[in-house]
Amino acid sequence: MSESEQAQFDLIVVGGGSGGLAGAFRAAEHGARVALLEPSLLGGTCVNVGCVPKKAMWLAADIGAKLRMAQSLGFAVDAPPQQPCELDWPTFIVHRQRYIAGIHDSYRKRLDKAGIVVAPMRARLLDARTVECENGARMGAARILIATGGHAVKPAIPGAELGGTSDDFFQWTAAPKRVAIVGAGYIAVELAGVLQALGSQVELFARGQRLLEGFDHELTAQLADDYCQSGVRLHFGHAVAALEADGARVRVRGADGALGEAFDKVLFATGRKPNSAGLGLENAGVELDANGFVRIDELNATRVAGIDAVGDVTPDPPLTPVAIAAARRLMDRLYGGGSAKLDRNDIPTVVFAHPPIGKVGLTEDEARARWGDNLHIYRAGFRPMLYALAESPQRSLFKLVCVGQERRVVGIHLLGEAADEMLQGFAVALKRGITLDDLRDTVALHPTSAEEVVLMR
Repeated sequence: MSESEQAQFDLIVVGGGSGGLAGAFRAAEHGARVALLEPSLLGGTCVNVGCVPKKAMWLAADIGAKLRMAQSLGFAVDAPPQQPCELDWPTFIVHRQRYIAGIHDSYRKRLDKAGIVVAPMRARLLDARTVECENGARMGAARILIATGGHAVKPAIPGAELGGTSDDFFQWTAAPKRVAIVGAGYIAVELAGVLQALGSQVELFARGQRLLEGFDHELTAQLADDYCQSGVRLHFGHAVAALEADGARVRVRGADGALGEAFDKVLFATGRKPNSAGLGLENAGVELDANGFVRIDELNATRVAGIDAVGDVTPDPPLTPVAIAAARRLMDRLYGGGSAKLDRNDIPTVVFAHPPIGKVGLTEDEARARWGDNLHIYRAGFRPMLYALAESPQRSLFKLVCVGQERRVVGIHLLGEAADEMLQGFAVALKRGITLDDLRDTVALHPTSAEEVVLMR
């Protein structure tokens, strides 16, 4: 097929997740002719089996916890004291999926309005300017954006097929009685909190000695204590060597050979891999690193002129807002005359644990490695008012990491009720270079948890 017979565009986007959609929409805003290829549901991991349904389940679990506290405070709640308020999962899932369907519909309307050609099929690169769809049709473009995301993986251990991943969790219609979660990162911690709050007995198996490597060690220790108080059983230093069937249930065998009690479900939260295979990237000369990520520079460009990549298929932080921000800035540079690039420093992030934990900037360990003892550390440990009223043992811990004589704030770490909502504003302040005195000069909002950030001494 000659080039004249191919459909020609300014930009072809391979992948319709958050990064791909953001890039397609922004390029179209600047007048580019755009085609987007996505064989599955629009929105990728985040909308379909990630951020959105996860937050919906977190909200359901949070409501259940609030109902239990309401009962202890005198409200008439029809549930046994201190027991989880039963959730009708099928009913809630109807609401969750209705919300997600609304997002899909919004995407379709925006794509149509923007004049973006959508091909619901797989594609591979034939060269640096040509993409072939699975039906044999070919498209050409001056530029190609790779935004195919990533996928959950299971460890290579005997019996791994007996366990599921976070993708499987979103197919459940009830809380299993006993659940084992293997892992200690974002997904493991989030699912453990949700399931325990919704009525499961959760046991978490971590290879290392702590939760959430990369977060401040003091906050993760407090989170572990909060989880233990809620009933989650944590097994640190417990490498899982195999899963074994026990009738319809599953047992976890440790690296030490010990075989534990049977679980109704086992979930692996042991990592994700980029969706870089089968795309024909080698035909265009696009390089992958040892882990299969597309190699990019600070501008999200590959070493092949005209081919860029964003999102979880790259080594960038695997966060939806990072993919969106990178894609928008890229398109502004390519088609809008802009010059901004993604600032990969001081990216805020939150884990929707129970309670949420978030950070922006450096941990104490990271700051100490950079500046030695020229640090000032401030902490505030407390019980939020609602938990104190309900006599719940759950505690919050806030921490500031400051450097130098001016005590410039280089790290803000929050664990507790509403930490996810309050961190955004403080992240802006940190990026603007605030000092501890700036925080202390700000009048506190009382009574709130957020005031603890500006009252630390």
